[in-house]
Amino acid sequence: MRLRGRKGIRETIESQHDLVVLNPAEWKGRWAERFGNEKPIHVELGMGKGKFISEMSVLHPDCNFIGVDMYDELIRRASEKARAAAGREDGSAPDNLALALFNIERIADVFDEGELRRIYLNFSDPWPKKRHARRRLTHAGFVRQYVRLLDSRGEIHFKTDSRPLFEFSLNSFADLNIRLRRISLDLHKDGPAPDNVMTEYESKFYEQQMPIYRLEAVIGQEALAEHEASLALAERQP
Repeated sequence: MRLRGRKGIRETIESQHDLVVLNPAEWKGRWAERFGNEKPIHVELGMGKGKFISEMSVLHPDCNFIGVDMYDELIRRASEKARAAAGREDGSAPDNLALALFNIERIADVFDEGELRRIYLNFSDPWPKKRHARRRLTHAGFVRQYVRLLDSRGEIHFKTDSRPLFEFSLNSFADLNIRLRRISLDLHKDGPAPDNVMTEYESKFYEQQMPIYRLEAVIGQEALAEHEASLALAERQP
């Protein structure tokens, strides 16, 4: 991926200490300290221009959010989205949002075991060639790492426009015996799905009437118990 950015991008993001984290490995195991509270931490891996994570941080002040990307230019663009989403006169960013610059392959260097509550994978690169399968963010090698980093209520939420990637992901989760729920083969078939924040790509795909594939992977033991309890309750309903 090649991005053409403005001159002085690095200087721009380096100056945003309230929002941008350029050395995220320094906060491994201490992200609660970075936010100054013990709220659950939600992470979007590959946030693009930052629309999704910015809007989520405003809609859910009871959680902390971290948007991750490896490109300076996308961090810069996301910082603009974040400040606009907050809508504050002084231009400050949401207090519960951080933008972290790093390659997702280094995720285990940035987060500690059980430090995260939820991971979002939104329209990740499908890496269509078979020889590149290990680079897909739902490859078992990555998923195993996510499982270690998620807490007892941890979940993975995944959306894509790529049917081959979705099929690959279903098999990847199944091979690891991970419980799935809310699987959709056309998320917006009947109009915009409720309680769903769209990414930039998703908005375009929706306008083009392209199907969006989505699932939730239930990871943590408490999350699994809660899910099973809800299923049992539903079975008892008349």
